[in-house]
Amino acid sequence: MTTDRADRLQTALWAGVGIAFLALFYALSPILTPFVVAAVFAYICDPAVNWMVERRIPRPLAVLVVILGMGAFLTLLILMFVPLIYREAVALIARLPELVELLDARIAPLLTERFDIVLPLDAASLKQWASEYRDTAQDLLPSLLSHAREGGMALIAVVANIVLIPIVMFYLLQEWPRLLSALQSVIPRPMLPRTMRILGDIDSVLSEFLRGQLSVMLLLATFYSVGLWLAGLKFALPVGVITGLLAFIPFVGFGGGLLLAILAALLQAEGWTPLIGVAVVFGIGQLLESYILTPYLVGERIGLHPLAVIFALMAFGQLFGFVGMLIALPASAAVLVGLREVREAWLTSPVYLGRQDGHSGTREPRD
Repeated sequence: MTTDRADRLQTALWAGVGIAFLALFYALSPILTPFVVAAVFAYICDPAVNWMVERRIPRPLAVLVVILGMGAFLTLLILMFVPLIYREAVALIARLPELVELLDARIAPLLTERFDIVLPLDAASLKQWASEYRDTAQDLLPSLLSHAREGGMALIAVVANIVLIPIVMFYLLQEWPRLLSALQSVIPRPMLPRTMRILGDIDSVLSEFLRGQLSVMLLLATFYSVGLWLAGLKFALPVGVITGLLAFIPFVGFGGGLLLAILAALLQAEGWTPLIGVAVVFGIGQLLESYILTPYLVGERIGLHPLAVIFALMAFGQLFGFVGMLIALPASAAVLVGLREVREAWLTSPVYLGRQDGHSGTREPRD
């Protein structure tokens, strides 16, 4: 069998495996959430486990330490931010009537005078709605807890999934070297070098993007929280954290955070100073993200274009729900590497080079 035929057979085989995997994933997607979440966390934590193993720490102990550390970190974040965000969200809703008055007294006449735009704003109704919603929001947490107690089976399912995540994560991190060895043992020997090279390329693209993007998110959340606090915004922490976390989705983090910050600045009713501060902070943040953090921590050579990320998140979310959004980036990395392989095969193919049976398609003139 020639090399070209072997490459085509290998490509067709892996394409069939990929299609079969997607079909199986689609069929099992309702039960895969804890497994996919655990796999994502395990992939992120694997370098830390390997670092500890290299220093002669037993792998089970290293895995346990990493999982406990990650659980403690996430618990600390929840205990710190959830009550704070809830309290400030209630305060934000409480000041909505003031924003309605501001829109009715200042913004609406300005739009009518400058742009001939009539804003159909029923200030009285909106103020009444805001007041009612404020009272509802204050009782939101007790209401949610009450409904959670009533929906016992749903609560049990949620708790079971949460408990299952660290268990699956432990076994994945513990057995990862054996899983790789088992995968290599079933790959046909002629296909092994190329297959492992492709898997290595996928791992390189995904790890650089995912871990780099997590670093960008944390740094941006810190920058926006501190920057908005220095600018005098009262809701700096929740707005900054939300902006940083949403930075995982290109353009959405910046746009959504900017809208929240402008809304919070308007609710403060302190004139133009908070608005100018918001504009300065988000302008610097966008420059910092675009020209320093993303190129340095993520790297342009990865090749995952922001539009491709958005499309992948939306497409996989539509097909597979929440689980699809979790696998969107790994799938995008695999598709990216596959397209590179296809492009390389095309550029070296006889059709592209104009050759037939290894010879040039143009005949040399006879003497």
